[in-house]
Amino acid sequence: MGKEVNGLSLDSDVLQPLVPFRHLMPSHLQQLIKECELLYLFPGDLLFEKGQYDDVHYYLLTGELQADGAEQKRYLESSLYPVSDQQPRAERVWAATEATLLKISRERLDQLLTWSQAAEYLLVDMAAHRHLDEDAAWLNTILKSNLFLKVPPTNVDKILSSLETRLVEAGEVIIRQGELGDCCYFIKEGKADVSRRRPDEESSDLVATIIDGRCFGEDALLTESVRNATVTMRTNGVLLELKKNDFLLLLREPESKTLSWSAFQEKAQSTAVIDVRTESEYFHGHLKNAVNIPLNLLRLKGRVLDPKQSYLLYCDSGNRSVTAAYFLSQHGITAQSLKGGISAQESCLKSGCWTTQDYVFRNGSVIEGH
Repeated sequence: MGKEVNGLSLDSDVLQPLVPFRHLMPSHLQQLIKECELLYLFPGDLLFEKGQYDDVHYYLLTGELQADGAEQKRYLESSLYPVSDQQPRAERVWAATEATLLKISRERLDQLLTWSQAAEYLLVDMAAHRHLDEDAAWLNTILKSNLFLKVPPTNVDKILSSLETRLVEAGEVIIRQGELGDCCYFIKEGKADVSRRRPDEESSDLVATIIDGRCFGEDALLTESVRNATVTMRTNGVLLELKKNDFLLLLREPESKTLSWSAFQEKAQSTAVIDVRTESEYFHGHLKNAVNIPLNLLRLKGRVLDPKQSYLLYCDSGNRSVTAAYFLSQHGITAQSLKGGISAQESCLKSGCWTTQDYVFRNGSVIEGH
């Protein structure tokens, strides 16, 4: 169920059309719904001041806002894009009528979006190798686990190689309540029973039966606490085991080469620039002469790139472009990312380098699209 304010329910039907929510994996969209806020403003209520930094996206769902910036005052109606989204805020915005807005952390949305698109990239990459079909199907299942949201998107491709296969039999105890654990498990095949011992008693109560696709014992990777339940195989099966030391290695982000805004601008005079945001974000506005190759489509559309050339990448925060640069490096292509992304460049939108004209690669050169 979604949250509700004044009859407006916050669920996937409301969020999915918004940019860039539509590009989130379903499990990540559901996670974001839990973390979003619905705001209700009365006429005259202030949303934000000009020059304010707040690390928040606001989406106007119902009602009307008024904005007062460098030019004349203007009215804002509901849109698929965030309200006056430049940081620091380029104008003062308040409610012209009763209004309902969605509020979400920029950082959190960007984290989930980067993760979703990196996962899609990897699934596309694996689809090109038929012998990996089974791995691709299984990876699609385990990527839905919130456990891996702590893993940098650059390490998504290392998850499968960190899992060890273990054949188990019916009646086999996998983890025991009260013991200190150092690994977690995913059920690839079979069923298992979760039981918990009663206080001061020898008997246990059956808590749940878990099936393939489920993870258990993940607390052992995040804390030093003891197991709070016993898990016993109900049937023969196959488990994938992830040890704590391997999980900690997944948390280490590879070093990445990033450029300051001034260095990025200087190199852009002679180096092709790629916007790795979604198509919707790109067509709403982007750097001049930048070609759009979304992170999740990089494996497909990246075929137009020349390994003999280097490229400059950017996104809103730098997260997606760093991840894209890493993936390209795995295929022998040199790329550098804009540090902090374009949202960190206060002068970007004011410097005349912003446009809605699209650009494409043709014969290795950047030209205007149609």
